Amino acid sequence: MLYHLLFAMHEQISIFNVVRYITFRTAIATLSALLIVLLFGPWTIERLRRLKFGQQIRSDGPESHKAKAGTPTMGGILIVVGTLVPTLLWGDLTNRNIWILIFATLAFGGIGLADDYIKIAKKRSLGLTARQKIGWQIATATAIGLGLYFSSVADPSSFSTRVVFPFFKRLQPELGLFYVFFAGVLLVGYTNAVNLTDGLDGLAIGATLISAAALTGLAYVTGHRIFATYLDLLFQPSAGEVTVFCGALTGAAMGFLWWNCYPAQVFMGDVGSLALGGALGTVAILIKQELLLIPIGGLFVIEALSVIGQVASFKFTGKRIFRMAPLHHHFELIGWKETQVVIRFWIVAFIFALMSLATVKLR
Repeated sequence: MLYHLLFAMHEQISIFNVVRYITFRTAIATLSALLIVLLFGPWTIERLRRLKFGQQIRSDGPESHKAKAGTPTMGGILIVVGTLVPTLLWGDLTNRNIWILIFATLAFGGIGLADDYIKIAKKRSLGLTARQKIGWQIATATAIGLGLYFSSVADPSSFSTRVVFPFFKRLQPELGLFYVFFAGVLLVGYTNAVNLTDGLDGLAIGATLISAAALTGLAYVTGHRIFATYLDLLFQPSAGEVTVFCGALTGAAMGFLWWNCYPAQVFMGDVGSLALGGALGTVAILIKQELLLIPIGGLFVIEALSVIGQVASFKFTGKRIFRMAPLHHHFELIGWKETQVVIRFWIVAFIFALMSLATVKLR
């Protein structure tokens, strides 16, 4: 909104010409998101506390977590607002990608909101049933995939249903209608991976901050013809505007980490983790880095695989691979302090992000 208002006056007031640059608007969106979350954090936390929206702790979890019972949850609403308001203020609202990202964030966040509310209303650690949660996630992901597919059919220059493989310059298979299924699997899988990672103070939001920052850079070069050509990326003219959203997401994550770091004053809840997973997955799809998202968010993937492996092992052999899944709980139970687990996992996430960015030129 501010972008359109200020740019309309750039001929009369030349300084407003600066808002035409994506880099400037991304920086401002990042700072705006950070300030929104920092300024409204105390009010939000107090409001959640008064409404008695306290976290329910799983009974089979580490003993140290029982002291966290009652900590305000659903703080992910703050992340969603902190991301979307700057996006609306500084993004080009004529760009289709902005609205796709807003839809994805709100839709996946809405599923998480319903899940959180049921947990609080029924005072239990489980909200929606697995079938309900996955069902709504599949519906949302399918809607996004179909929208992009039909967009590519109507205007091939607006979106490509090809998939770029890291390390392989020429391997870009055209999936056509099958892309809807591919995008759906990516979105549902990644959303749940972020959700499973959200188990320790600051863990998921810190890893999100790292992934969002990496995607910010990738979104910018993907939407820049010269950089995209130089790096052999699949140039997407409208992808540049995704950078503004990524900047806002990074700023919101940074601000929420202030309140969520150990000892957490508020938890994001499923409304936050599902919204973040959906947002990151949709960004990767729009900038044509679907497969690179896997190593960028390598920590999320490892956490999800630890749960899958644990369940499969126990079902088929009757034995557990880890003392407890997701993986962060395993390290707690072998003696690591919570802060040690979080910081070391952040380091792992940072390494994954750096390695992923390095592969962009290795084709």
